[in-house]
Amino acid sequence: MLLAFTLLIVGFSILIKGADFLVNGSSSIAKRFNISNLAIGLTVVAFGTSTPELLVNIMSSVKGYNDAAFGNIIGSNVFNLLFILGISGLIYPLVVHRNTVSFEVPLSLLAAVVLFVLVNDQLIWGAPENILTLVDALILLVFFGLFMYYIVRTMKSTTSADEGGPIKIYRTGRSVLFVVLGLAMLVGGGSLVVDNAVAIAHHYGLSEKLIGLTILAAGTSLPELATSAVAAYRRNTDIAIGNVVGSNIFNIFFILGVTGIIRPTPYNTAMNFDIYVLGASTVLLMIFMFTLNQRKLDRWEALLMLLAYFAYTGVLIGLE
Repeated sequence: MLLAFTLLIVGFSILIKGADFLVNGSSSIAKRFNISNLAIGLTVVAFGTSTPELLVNIMSSVKGYNDAAFGNIIGSNVFNLLFILGISGLIYPLVVHRNTVSFEVPLSLLAAVVLFVLVNDQLIWGAPENILTLVDALILLVFFGLFMYYIVRTMKSTTSADEGGPIKIYRTGRSVLFVVLGLAMLVGGGSLVVDNAVAIAHHYGLSEKLIGLTILAAGTSLPELATSAVAAYRRNTDIAIGNVVGSNIFNIFFILGVTGIIRPTPYNTAMNFDIYVLGASTVLLMIFMFTLNQRKLDRWEALLMLLAYFAYTGVLIGLE
């Protein structure tokens, strides 16, 4: 098992560095076209930092690890909201762009609701089994397309609203090299992570569901954690929160959409509890955005979110 743990850590390290190369290269290219920091956070950075989840889910789907695939996405979204925003908000209070409060955060809540409806076929439609079908996957991808259309429409209006540190611009050739190298590292790292995480779970008698919701979710979300924490430290709060909210929307609409396209994926209704937690966490963020200092996540609010994540993890372990 020592080898499996070592390869798991190596896999996560390759994933994180690959995501870093991808984000740096693609952000540089995007900045050359005068795209705003908020738009980059919601699209380029969010997509780049979500590529570990994408590769892990593709590997899980291909190999038939269904609980790991769903657990990775749902767990990552909970981790993003409660842990990453909790840490980032403690570093520096997050002032949120008006569009984020009025559209992106509610859209991330809608994503959780849509996912619940699509995968609970027995509960809602009386179907014989719960499964993410090809039609469900296409529905998710349609929502993702609408989200991208919204981002493109709002890019110009947010160009002058940037704050915080600048995004480094590299030469075009170097930027492209970073993107290609990052993608290659993500593929290799993703394969290592999935194979060894499942091997560890089987060895210790742990469920794929728990591994997906905890180890895979936290591990694949490390790029989001690093990106948002650094952005908060540099007081670039648009990137800090845009990265998290954008990643959550990407995870459900795009990554689970791609997962369902690759292969219809059976759903374990035991994860409904985790979807409830995801929905409640999003509602909690919305409440914090509309109370006291509006459009701002204060440090005490961030601390509450962080404590909520630890409580959730404790419940998961207790249920196992």
